[in-house]
Amino acid sequence: MADDVVRVVVADDHPIFRDGLAMLLGSVGGIDVVGTAATGVEAVELAVELLPDVVVMDVQMPGLNGIEATRRLAAEAPSVGVVVLTMSEDDGTVFTAVRAGARGYLVKGAEQEEIVRAINTVASGGAVFGATLARRIAEFFAAGPPTATTAFPELTAREREILDLLAAGRSNAQIAQALFLSQKTVRNNVSNVFAKLQVADRAEAIVRAREAGLGR
Repeated sequence: MADDVVRVVVADDHPIFRDGLAMLLGSVGGIDVVGTAATGVEAVELAVELLPDVVVMDVQMPGLNGIEATRRLAAEAPSVGVVVLTMSEDDGTVFTAVRAGARGYLVKGAEQEEIVRAINTVASGGAVFGATLARRIAEFFAAGPPTATTAFPELTAREREILDLLAAGRSNAQIAQALFLSQKTVRNNVSNVFAKLQVADRAEAIVRAREAGLGR
């Protein structure tokens, strides 16, 4: 951080929130907002080009969501820290963001001081999650490695059941037959699983599932 100034990019698809947050942060001493992005793709391109210290990232954005954008940044610009700032505080979104590489996670509505503190902490190489979220993350990891019942909390019971069969090598037709569902319902559920796990295809989903103990 040159001259102890933290360089920040703000990524959010809501212009009022994005511009308001950028203006707010820009008024804080020691923070320089070097750019704003309205989509995940813009956030990645801007961060790779400008190499800010921190990207403040929304989750729900068009085209490329904030989780996948965070994952790409972790691969393409690992020096850039990501603070996720979103409406969602469900465990699935939190854990997916952490796995993608986010070093901070705050819920929209957080006080200005909390947001600034999170940005400074992440810029310094630390990690910060709101008090409630930090406790839940600690409890999750204290429970030990994920098992077939605790893995992928973002999935519904039906989606986890389908992922288990998918990991066992079953085709959509075989899954439909085993669960007495239509193939269309299975396809829809498989698509939901891919989206929630942020995987590109069936093979990647199977690898993730088997690592968590499914499909055995």
